[in-house]
Amino acid sequence: MKFNKLVCVDHTKLNDQAISQLEDFSNEVKVYSDYPEEKEEIIKRIGDAEAVLVSWRTQIDKEVIKACDKLKYIGMACSLYDDESANVAVKFAKERGITVKGIKDYGDPGVAEFIISELIQLLNGYKGSQWKDMPQELTGLNIGIIGMGVTGQLLAKCLLPFDPDLYYYSRSRKMEWETKGVKYLPLTQLLETCEVISFHLPKNTELIEYLEFKNFGNGKILINTSLGLPFEETAFMNWINNEGNFAIFDADGRKELSQETEKISGVIVSEFSAGWSEQTRERLSKKVLENIKEYLEASS
Repeated sequence: MKFNKLVCVDHTKLNDQAISQLEDFSNEVKVYSDYPEEKEEIIKRIGDAEAVLVSWRTQIDKEVIKACDKLKYIGMACSLYDDESANVAVKFAKERGITVKGIKDYGDPGVAEFIISELIQLLNGYKGSQWKDMPQELTGLNIGIIGMGVTGQLLAKCLLPFDPDLYYYSRSRKMEWETKGVKYLPLTQLLETCEVISFHLPKNTELIEYLEFKNFGNGKILINTSLGLPFEETAFMNWINNEGNFAIFDADGRKELSQETEKISGVIVSEFSAGWSEQTRERLSKKVLENIKEYLEASS
């Protein structure tokens, strides 16, 4: 069984080999390599396609799904944690008999590498900005991981050999990591204890407001590689303007920052999304294709 038409509605970051393999699953394949800015353009691109592949940047909402009434399958070339954080109207799609599949665990090593690289450079002043008057080591540094999913756990694994004092906050306790020396703290206590915090949360998860930033205090480092902002931006601006505070963002983590916030001293932003290595694209491509194959086999 094949789809009649499959559309990659934006730049899904599938590698060239995967793009060519899409012809094994559909009689017609249309691939776009940019990001549509208007809903009308999204609808136009999908048209009468039975299947669409989409990155996390493009919204496939109820209106799009209603307009594209031939859809049978939506493949998310990104993580699907839950309906609330997804850029696809998952529940609505399922109500209309449309299968929605996401992927996970594809870019985590590169994210951990980015965080450790940027943190070391800031601690030592290798790129100009330096956290304290004297260079600092990771050893003995109080580091808090907020969100102990796959990426948070991988970051913990990478940090442990440097012997920091490592803490975490998560919706559920991770006893296996506590036996490895990663200590659990409630959010308020973690903020008060840690000199560095790194967010690893689903999109649209906002945990930190004025009170939490007050508990975090000054002379601290905040790292965000989550999709979107896990904090209230005005409260963040108030905090980052205090002396000694720094914040590190990759391109995904900075996407919803205002230009005004980006220009504040202490805000370090990258033009690159963490984790988009060749290996990441290979893992992403393989998982997206496996989802399509499983759907077609089950439907035949």
